[in-house]
Amino acid sequence: MTDAPTTTRLSIFPLPGALLFPGMHLPLHIFEPRYRAMVSDSMARDRRIGMIQPRPGPLAPGEAPALFEVGCVGRIAEFEASEDGRYNLVLEGLSLFRIVRELDVTTAFRQVEALLLPVAGEPEILSLSRRSSLEMESRRFADTQGYAVDWEAVNRLDDEALVNGIAQIAPFDVAAKQALLEAPGIEDRAELIIQLMQFFGRHDGEDSVTLQ
Repeated sequence: MTDAPTTTRLSIFPLPGALLFPGMHLPLHIFEPRYRAMVSDSMARDRRIGMIQPRPGPLAPGEAPALFEVGCVGRIAEFEASEDGRYNLVLEGLSLFRIVRELDVTTAFRQVEALLLPVAGEPEILSLSRRSSLEMESRRFADTQGYAVDWEAVNRLDDEALVNGIAQIAPFDVAAKQALLEAPGIEDRAELIIQLMQFFGRHDGEDSVTLQ
């Protein structure tokens, strides 16, 4: 494991349904002025952005949504600016973080003091039975939903890339996504994915799984 957790200042991008894991990549299209400002600021400093989900629920006019406590720090690995001021980015996940407090800032984008969580030094590995169950359930899920999947490419993924990749792209709701992000390891995350896919399969015709 890495050294003890440290705190840092992060500009955050609250986006429901968007997960990022350490070592994984997340493409983003940035068009809102406040988040364009956030990207410009990040590029001028350390290229870091904190991805985090807002908590679901009604908001009063002008009220900022509450945030979940855990997100992931991403580094801007690819950057493209369009003529109209929009940005296309690819974030590379660095580490999970836990919000300590939100900062009082004058920027249009929100900033927090965050505790960076330790990153495992070695890749995590699934048991053979869990990997087999995950692949089998993923095939059933994809067939049920009509998804076209390159299974040969999937089979070549290592365990972390498989589990975290599914967690990032699966059409689950915000609460389910957050549970996947906060799972203590890939064995637990893989088991939760299997349970969610089985639940979703019993609710064909709905757009997403609801755990709220």
